[in-house]
Amino acid sequence: MKNFIEEFYYGNIEPQAGSTKQNKAVQKQMENLMTNEDFLTTVLSDENKKRFLDYVNAWDIVNGEPNLDSFIMGFRLGA
Repeated sequence: MKNFIEEFYYGNIEPQAGSTKQNKAVQKQMENLMTNEDFLTTVLSDENKKRFLDYVNAWDIVNGEPNLDSFIMGFRLGA
C-alpha cells in the first residue's frame, strides 16, 4: 500500500486517465477543443486573445472544482 500511495503522490498513477481514453466521443471533443483554442489564440488580437484566455482559465477552474470534489469523495470512500 505504501508504494501505491507514493506513486499516486508523485503523479505516476492517474486514476482518471483511462476514462476519457476509452470514450471516443469525449476524446474527439477534447481534440476539437484543443484545435479551436489553438486557432483562436493564433488569430485573435491581443485584447481579444487575453479575454478568451481569461475565459478558458476561468472555465478550467469552474469545471475543475466538481472534479476535485468527486476525487476527494472517491478517495475517502476507498480509504
